[in-house]
Amino acid sequence: MATTPPPASEILGTLGDFTSRENWDKFFALRGTGDSFEWYAEWPNLRAPLLALLGDRGAAGEGDAGAGAAAPEILVPACGSSALSERLYDAGFRRITNVDFSRVVVADMLRRHARARSEMRWRVMDMTDMQFADGSFDVILDKGGLDALMEPGAGTKLGTKYLNEAKRVLKSGGKFVCLTLAESHVLGLLLSEFRFGWDMSIQAIVSESSKKSAFQTFMVVMVKGKMGVVQTIKSLLDQSAEYCNMKQANAVIRALGNENIIRESYSSGVDALLSLRDLQLGAIGDLKVVVPGRRRQFILGEPETSLYCYKAVLLDAKKKTETFVYHCGVFIVPKARAQEWLFASEEGQWHVVESAKAARLVMVFLDSRHANIAMDIIKKDLSPLIKDLEPGNPEEEAPIPFMMAGDGVKQRDVLEEATSEITGRMVVEDVVYENADGDQGSMPEKMFRRLMFGRSSGLVQSEALLIRDPHSDETDKKNKNASATSKKRRNQKKGSKNSLRIDHSFLGSSYHSSIISGLSLVASSLSAASASGKKVSTTVIGLGAGCFPMFLRGCLPSVDIEVVELDPLVAELAKKYFGFSVDEQLKVHLGDGIKFVEDSVAANHSASNGSASNAIKILVIDVDSSDLSSGLSCPPENFVEDPFLHKAKELLSEGGLFIINLVSRSSSVREMVVSRLKAVFEHLYSLQLEEDINEVLFASPSERYLDINNIDAAVAKLNDLLKFPVDVESDIKKLQRLQ
Repeated sequence: MATTPPPASEILGTLGDFTSRENWDKFFALRGTGDSFEWYAEWPNLRAPLLALLGDRGAAGEGDAGAGAAAPEILVPACGSSALSERLYDAGFRRITNVDFSRVVVADMLRRHARARSEMRWRVMDMTDMQFADGSFDVILDKGGLDALMEPGAGTKLGTKYLNEAKRVLKSGGKFVCLTLAESHVLGLLLSEFRFGWDMSIQAIVSESSKKSAFQTFMVVMVKGKMGVVQTIKSLLDQSAEYCNMKQANAVIRALGNENIIRESYSSGVDALLSLRDLQLGAIGDLKVVVPGRRRQFILGEPETSLYCYKAVLLDAKKKTETFVYHCGVFIVPKARAQEWLFASEEGQWHVVESAKAARLVMVFLDSRHANIAMDIIKKDLSPLIKDLEPGNPEEEAPIPFMMAGDGVKQRDVLEEATSEITGRMVVEDVVYENADGDQGSMPEKMFRRLMFGRSSGLVQSEALLIRDPHSDETDKKNKNASATSKKRRNQKKGSKNSLRIDHSFLGSSYHSSIISGLSLVASSLSAASASGKKVSTTVIGLGAGCFPMFLRGCLPSVDIEVVELDPLVAELAKKYFGFSVDEQLKVHLGDGIKFVEDSVAANHSASNGSASNAIKILVIDVDSSDLSSGLSCPPENFVEDPFLHKAKELLSEGGLFIINLVSRSSSVREMVVSRLKAVFEHLYSLQLEEDINEVLFASPSERYLDINNIDAAVAKLNDLLKFPVDVESDIKKLQRLQ
């Protein structure tokens, strides 16, 4: 006999935390026994879609003795006191197992159904840690369980743990059915966790128009398929206007559209850069099994799980052999050696795998983010990440060895250490890398000059190639006439050092090459300016060592360059050590870059009386951030906020290019920046660098100056203009249109 429950407000007040077992025990104790409780979506609305989904394998009706034998094994996690299980049982589905971590509700449900529904099972169990064998169930029917675990602000840890368990206990070909309100944080987890190897569909649960709920329930169905296969999501939501809350449905439709774009990119055959989580979810198949010849690039590490991010390559040895020394190994490649054939090419990487004698090798590439970080710290950071990539049964395997190619720097000569209030500690040094080609006359090895910022763990801010200065060689020859042998030797040594100069036809940063290649988007305008003798106004925010503006001046004589640098000491070091110089074509302004753009916009308005300028302009943002708390390494956050973006658009008037060097470890921060750019600019392109985390974004307010219809012809035009070699063709193949 049902007891009379206390007022609803008193009962609901016990559920401050939906993930607390104690709170749920209190909730069900206060509600009393013998009474069903539905948070949303009651049986009359669920009956048709559920029976259509489950089929008639077990739904022969009550009284049919054979019905139970053919019925699917159904698991109902977080069953609570819902009547859903009994309704399915009465519809002929006998083999139903209900679990809940509240002993109070399980005891009540057992009393209510033990006689009338004797084949139905009840277990006290935490759904994030279920005591069932792998592949135990044909169907998992979740009605609000995931929603309860995913309280806003609680994070995804419990939700992810539960979904991992659900996948484990579901048979191949089985169905995970999630009845949910599809809030953005819940739907986001479902979409990403079931991206690889699952056939996914979604529909709204019908409600009578006169009884429309303020909260719409959705039925998301995931069918367990073959690992690694990516399929777009089937949506029936656009047919639901008559019976569902379309405000919620439209938000879901937008999320599905974005997810399907991601899925199409994975299934198109493009070698998309995966995350460690993608690999764990089965993007390249079962990680526990070594698949001979399997190779995949991916990003190792996330802000929430590791100190640093790493570009990595997973390689499973091409041939199975008994001579493997290690079941799994890690090979660390320092930044200085990342471009060597042995590590940069696929063929070279297979040589490393063979030499390492490992069944699986994870090659990890260090870059500027890891400069001056102790190797012990990097290994400690990598160890738990690599564990997730270990084949076989990790508990039975030997420890994973770390191998390394060496730090890559053979010789280091610190020229100056300086500290400013704006940038902090900076170091200028000359280095010789191991295995550097010696093709500079009598110089046996290439030497590079680097400007390093200490605030970002020793970030190599700029790198320039040193070459012999022929004018200084004449001075060296005169020194040879010195009479004293010892004096002659001293002068020769001094002359050898002084005879080096910066090669301004060399770009040490690949993202700078990408910026040059991206100018293909406005190649016709650059060509026209060159032919007419006019100059293209180009503003570069961020000087660094001055290598990029110096290259730009020599490479494209048709551009007028104004560089803005906040720190006077940076400008001083650029002039003193990196050969930076100004002239009529290249000027430098000391000050705030944002204010400079604002002042330029105001000056343009005054000069043109508010009318639009007909001249193409280029604005490049190449500034690193001193505050990494926002998730942005480059540029500082105020350069991608709406006020500055609108000023940048005004500066460009009716056309031109707004170029940002974007560096962020967070995919959500990157998406935020892209979203803001899309809202302000009509056209947006991206050039993602394979060997680094830099992404160069090209935005334009209109297509007035853009060569977007024939990019091959635009590349040819740009190549005709360039005075220094740049591999534009290779770069432009990676150019993607975002808007």
